[in-house]
Amino acid sequence: MRGWIGVDLDGTLAQYDGWVGVSHVGDPVPAMLDRVKRWLAKGYDVRIFTARVSRPEQEQEARQTIEAWCDEHVGQVLPITNVKDTRMVELWDDRAVQVTPNTGEPVGRSFNGFC
Repeated sequence: MRGWIGVDLDGTLAQYDGWVGVSHVGDPVPAMLDRVKRWLAKGYDVRIFTARVSRPEQEQEARQTIEAWCDEHVGQVLPITNVKDTRMVELWDDRAVQVTPNTGEPVGRSFNGFC
């Protein structure tokens, strides 16, 4: 596979029950953590995709917190980004709604009732 898989942190890879602070990351979500470890074992490029690093005033603290969390739970530090690029092949996220390409039609449903 050429490219990378984006995995959202809060609510996807880590438990999220509301904002506690930039230096707090919840416990791992076991099914997602296992999936990420399987991808890494197969040599896939997996990256944390999170808005936590989008604010310059908290980016350094957010990165340090996420890197430490990854090291502890994933067993290695994963790249962290908040930017999609043309090499991202898939995004796993608790807020995303998948759309059939070129149709605008959702594959699933909106959890918030927007469609």
